[in-house]
Amino acid sequence: MNPSIKRKIIKCQGTSSEEVEDCLASEKKLVISVQGKEILSLYCTPMMVNELVAGLLMTEGVVSSKLSPDTMTIVHGDDITVDLSIEEDISPERFTTARCLGGLTVLKKRSFEKINDDFYLTVEVLKNLFDDFHNKSELFKMTGCFHSAAISDGKAILSFAEDIGRHNAVDKVIGDILLKDIAFKGKTMLVSCRVSSEIISKCSRWGLPILASRSAPTDLAIKIAEMSGMTLVGFVRGDRLNIYTNPERIIIK
Repeated sequence: MNPSIKRKIIKCQGTSSEEVEDCLASEKKLVISVQGKEILSLYCTPMMVNELVAGLLMTEGVVSSKLSPDTMTIVHGDDITVDLSIEEDISPERFTTARCLGGLTVLKKRSFEKINDDFYLTVEVLKNLFDDFHNKSELFKMTGCFHSAAISDGKAILSFAEDIGRHNAVDKVIGDILLKDIAFKGKTMLVSCRVSSEIISKCSRWGLPILASRSAPTDLAIKIAEMSGMTLVGFVRGDRLNIYTNPERIIIK
């Protein structure tokens, strides 16, 4: 499905106005069920649906099965429906819509295991990756309405996604890496959004050693990064960046 649509709008500047065609982000409801039993719904950009479902459910521990495109039946209509053909009994009471855009949080306490990964990046390499990351954000450039996320091995961007929801964008690239059976060791998560505790928790779940953002982290995100041994970088813009935790993985030279 198309991630954006065109619509006539009235554009005003000062005392003048004109009718122009504008590009708007598409927003669709995604309904996920297991063997026909609905377990949750959220709103998203209608692209990379397999990756979103896999990344969300596997990261949050909602399913113990390893998901693949073969286990998902997707139907595109007024809503997007995904039915999982797995043998698991999942209760909808485990979720709450605490996340923006109708997403979910799993009602359980998460432990944070220490990440032991000697992967590192130079400041120059990280900045170059962010330049590539920014150049790939075509939907944001068209609409100003998308968050972006990517996973890199330090040499190239291995997975990239855009979505109206920042959590969704992160889930999509994680799901893409999971479906491709690529290891998370020696990888970096790049995001365009603020880094909340939920975002950092998703990355620590898979042992990603570095998370870098164009925006700022929250205090709780910094605490989780410290507990999990993750290197957290923020405000990667032009020739500047801030290193908040575990700076040994960022080589300044």
